[in-house]
Amino acid sequence: MSFIVGVTGGIGCGKSTVTDLLAARGAAVVDTDAIAHQLAGANGAAMPAIAAAFGSSVLRANGGLDRVKMRRLVFADASARARLEAILHPMIRRESEERCAAASAAKAPYVLLVVPLLLESGSYRDRVTRVLVIDCDEEVQVSRVMARSGLSANEVRAIMATQASRAERLAAADDVLLNDGDLESLRDQLDVLHERYMNMARMAST
Repeated sequence: MSFIVGVTGGIGCGKSTVTDLLAARGAAVVDTDAIAHQLAGANGAAMPAIAAAFGSSVLRANGGLDRVKMRRLVFADASARARLEAILHPMIRRESEERCAAASAAKAPYVLLVVPLLLESGSYRDRVTRVLVIDCDEEVQVSRVMARSGLSANEVRAIMATQASRAERLAAADDVLLNDGDLESLRDQLDVLHERYMNMARMAST
């Protein structure tokens, strides 16, 4: 298996910032959220099945998924969440595996597989070499998400409640990156982490 780092963390922990900075250092990034957006966008491969399962009320004018309406629906109805996941998850997994393989074939030094619900997926240890958890204080999570999304504190906490707890993520981590300080502190941590992954990937390939 290629040297694949599973990247996870709660909403608002800064996964995109971390992976962008590591990508600038040479890592390949496969982001399952980005894949999900493509699958559920206008003319996305998942949209015919989503429309058949949920009807036109969750569609935008361009034929893509209305994420605000769908978020409200799945939070109110566990069976709706299950139906949506049954459509999207196999497609996301297949596409992410293909992209990881392509990155390895292109000689990327290592691959970051970004999966917000990595620990909740059950089979994550079969897919990755190491687990990197992006960690921050829960109050920082709430304030960040409120600032970027316009959600209320209660709405953010409701999302957090559906995810693995901070303690569960930390218990599963091979590596932890603390991201509740300034950007300079984050860069210093990333320099060390990148060098560690480069060395590990070299050793794994010999």
